[in-house]
Amino acid sequence: MNAPSPFDFWYAINNTRVALAPTQRLETFGATIIHYHLVSELMDSVDKIRIREGRIQAHRPTIITPTSIDEKLLEGFGEEAERYVDWLREHSRDLRILQYGFIIRKQEIRDETVTDTLDAVVERVSKAVRSKEDPLAAVVVGVDSPWEVSLLKMMVEVTNNSYLSNVHEMERHRMFAPNAGIRQDIETDFQLAGRHPERINELGKKLQKAGVFSDYEDRFFALVQSRQKRPSKRT
Repeated sequence: MNAPSPFDFWYAINNTRVALAPTQRLETFGATIIHYHLVSELMDSVDKIRIREGRIQAHRPTIITPTSIDEKLLEGFGEEAERYVDWLREHSRDLRILQYGFIIRKQEIRDETVTDTLDAVVERVSKAVRSKEDPLAAVVVGVDSPWEVSLLKMMVEVTNNSYLSNVHEMERHRMFAPNAGIRQDIETDFQLAGRHPERINELGKKLQKAGVFSDYEDRFFALVQSRQKRPSKRT
């Protein structure tokens, strides 16, 4: 498959709209899987509409601060960019950037071609998706080629809609503190311990070792208490 030309890229951007956006924001401390339906007109065909269905996995957003910008993130940039980052490290310590990553899982894609008008198909697909009440479902009207660009434009909109809530939740958990790296790991550990109670003791030791147990004390003991209330499995 040939790489899309700049014309193809901008054509896809300018001819993509989100007919039905996810109602749930991207997860702050975990991955998010969005179930999409991409509706597009076939090129050089009258009333031939393709419906692609698949999933996009959005990675957990990670924090990038001036002090954490490393050489890998600066690959391809010149000395002037490095000087600017040095200035940011000195003068803009509170700068916050969230890095998002996405995977389009092509192996899960299903598509069909129907004969109808574009508006009629979009309305029918949107109605079917709404009936399922999936908060992470989306309907996108885009181009048939390069259709991946249409999906990426949708994900940019979803990211923009999620950014503030992600930042506020991170602030609530003090993720922008100097030891933010360990706090991101701890959020993952809390999620795992919630699903696998046998990991609670390991989590407690990690909190003690990191010197942050007092910050998570109420939350940790609430997790312990919830484990004690669970009925034991009968053998």
